[in-house]
Amino acid sequence: MIDTFILLGSNQGDRLLFLRKAIEKLSDLGEILKKSSIYETAAWGNREQVNFLNCAIQMQTNLTPENLLAEILAIEKSLGRVRQEKWQARTIDIDILYIGNAIIQTENLQVPHPFLHERRFTLVPLVEIAPDFLHPILLKTNQELLQACEDELLVQIYSS
Repeated sequence: MIDTFILLGSNQGDRLLFLRKAIEKLSDLGEILKKSSIYETAAWGNREQVNFLNCAIQMQTNLTPENLLAEILAIEKSLGRVRQEKWQARTIDIDILYIGNAIIQTENLQVPHPFLHERRFTLVPLVEIAPDFLHPILLKTNQELLQACEDELLVQIYSS
């Protein structure tokens, strides 16, 4: 079993329901160890859209990174995610942040997530569940990455 950190987000429809359904489906892929509070966050990239609800989870899974990605894409599709343009509104977005200390650079998968350290909406919930986890490329903890993050977009507690 490998510790895997995942970020979930929704800004379309019943955002809270989509997060809960996605977490339920992810629990079928392994054991969820920790879940952050849910945060309301400003959209990043395309800021002309509804705020997101985001949370991070730590889970353990036996799936290979490629199989985990395939399962995540299937979960997104089952919850109505349609991929048409970058940074569009979506029912659910599920990003793999870390898979243990693995560094993966393929056409379909980059781990650690390449924008993780630039996004407060990712770092705030991640720090809540794993402040001392070390980024295997940048060699800084999540807490250190958050302290250095220049993103100033809204991130506030929605529910715990």
